[in-house]
Amino acid sequence: MKEFRLALAIQKSIPGAFEKNMAATLQGIAQAALEKADMVVFPEMNLTGYVAGGKIRSIAKPLNSPLVDALANAADRFDMAILAGLAELDENHEIYATHLVFSPQKPVQWYRKIHRAPNEQKYFSPGNAVEIFTHKGLKFGIQLCYDAHFPELSTAMALKGADIIFIPHASPRGSSLEKYRSWMRHLTARAFDNGVFVAAVNQTGDNTSGLVFPGLALLIGPDGNLVSKWLDPQEKIHLMDMDLTALDRVRSHRMRYFLPHRRTDLFGP
Repeated sequence: MKEFRLALAIQKSIPGAFEKNMAATLQGIAQAALEKADMVVFPEMNLTGYVAGGKIRSIAKPLNSPLVDALANAADRFDMAILAGLAELDENHEIYATHLVFSPQKPVQWYRKIHRAPNEQKYFSPGNAVEIFTHKGLKFGIQLCYDAHFPELSTAMALKGADIIFIPHASPRGSSLEKYRSWMRHLTARAFDNGVFVAAVNQTGDNTSGLVFPGLALLIGPDGNLVSKWLDPQEKIHLMDMDLTALDRVRSHRMRYFLPHRRTDLFGP
């Protein structure tokens, strides 16, 4: 597969307004499908909305809720992978920032945020698994927002075979341009150092719970260069065609693909 059509969904999500958030998500999925996307990726906790306070317990959802069936059915119907997030309430009453992976004709899979921001640590439990998923031959990892500040996580995903790392955000404050400049300081390094694509997308708008999110989405190539961006506070499905041959160009270059030359005797396999 030489090209992969990717849709990044900049979405406004209201904490506790689950039905409204789900309706917006399903609308975004349908729009991406009309554009013949292979995958659509939504921001962190887009289904439940994002808060890092006591309210999170009242809006968190279990994975056995009807949302799983609704999104799994959409993935099957449109033959498209769907990545969507929520505050997950598990069977032990622990809460995780979780991103779900719906692939056609497959059981739901998920990633739980490993690195919690300081303001999240009182309310969320940490995930403990570095997962790699596959859709139409494309191998991908997921990180959530604060995760992206820990380079070893991206390297671990690359070593497990990831071609692209998706980084859905619920990152408030500032303008879209200011957030873009912030992301470009570290996300380009995650792509360049590991020879992978990096795609990031943020929530947008006033969530009515004290946070305002700047809308933006971007894709960085495995050479560390920007491929595509969208900076706008409006809700948007940002589409792009990924040239997967870029992976071969980087990984076949003697000097520009670094992972094969790591000192595994010092840093581990």
